[in-house]
Amino acid sequence: MPPAARGHQTLSAYISARFDEFSRSQKDVAQYVVDHLDEVAFHTAEELARRASTSSSTVVRFSQALGFEGFPELQEAARDEYRHHHRASGPAPDTAAPLFSLDQSAFEQAVAADHVNVEDTARRVSRSEVDGAIEAIAVAERILIAGTDQMAFFASYLRHLLMLLDVRAEIAASPSQEALSRLGRIDERTLVIGLSAGRPHPLVVRAMKIARHRKAGTLAIVDATLSDVSKLAERTLYYSSNSPAFVRSHTGLLSILQALAYGLYARDAAQYDDRIRAFKLK
Repeated sequence: MPPAARGHQTLSAYISARFDEFSRSQKDVAQYVVDHLDEVAFHTAEELARRASTSSSTVVRFSQALGFEGFPELQEAARDEYRHHHRASGPAPDTAAPLFSLDQSAFEQAVAADHVNVEDTARRVSRSEVDGAIEAIAVAERILIAGTDQMAFFASYLRHLLMLLDVRAEIAASPSQEALSRLGRIDERTLVIGLSAGRPHPLVVRAMKIARHRKAGTLAIVDATLSDVSKLAERTLYYSSNSPAFVRSHTGLLSILQALAYGLYARDAAQYDDRIRAFKLK
């Protein structure tokens, strides 16, 4: 029986301590369990596998790798940690009424999840990390935003927000020759921003490794606290991406990107207002 099951250590802490021992697919499950304990406590192995983008057999093997007989035992440990956390925190004073009734439609479930995601993102983001990220963006001579697939859209949107403030940024969104040449130009004057949802794309990991090797600034914006991207970054901003839908929620990510841009704007609002006005007149 693993230490977590004997009460010596929480399940989340036990998984985090052993994270590097797991296979690549098991790491996907590990990341999801640590960051979505409430879902793990009450979903089936099949549903957990779907949300972690893996197979139910991988979930079972991951449970056994931790020392459990199978998923039901891991789930019970997750429930114990979940109950302990909620007993310790207690009910929030002056809790607002829920957005929707218990009998939610699919639409209402998705909106309610996004509402929770923004709250969870705000609670878990460190003010010092945010201040450091804004300062790094402000002083960087060159900015490279790495994000592929669905993250490519958000990389482009962040570049647009920065462009409004006359801050130039480039994007590495695919393993094309052009993107690879941009990685080749990373130096100590560059800030590399890596965007990741779930398992990071090799291109994003490569960008962060090159940046680290060449002593460039690094900022990770991820939805997994055990992400390989965050391990390579000087600073990490975490966003919650829980969703009842067939895709992850990116409401928390969008909130962080817009807040970063606004934080940069707030450093000198009068100066940036002139730049934004000039950009709109073009």
